[in-house]
Amino acid sequence: MEKRWEKPFKDREEARKALGPMGLSFHICWFLGCLFAVLGLIAAAADITLGLGTTAWLLLAIAAFLAGMPMLITWALAMRLLGIEAETKKKE
Repeated sequence: MEKRWEKPFKDREEARKALGPMGLSFHICWFLGCLFAVLGLIAAAADITLGLGTTAWLLLAIAAFLAGMPMLITWALAMRLLGIEAETKKKE
């Protein structure tokens, strides 16, 4: 499997193709984190176990949020650098 970060991007379009799935992956992790947090809160409020204990759901939420952070940081940095590149080309 090809790793996108091993070689520099040739142009903007190649960078956008690589960043699309990364942003989607972050959103999936964020959604799962919110879902796990809500399940943990519901389990705590109702004082029941929904398959896992309350603490386990909240730890899963934290893990999902943390799993999405590297993708978010990479995506945001790359988008910012692409924006700076576009502004520089516009001024020239």
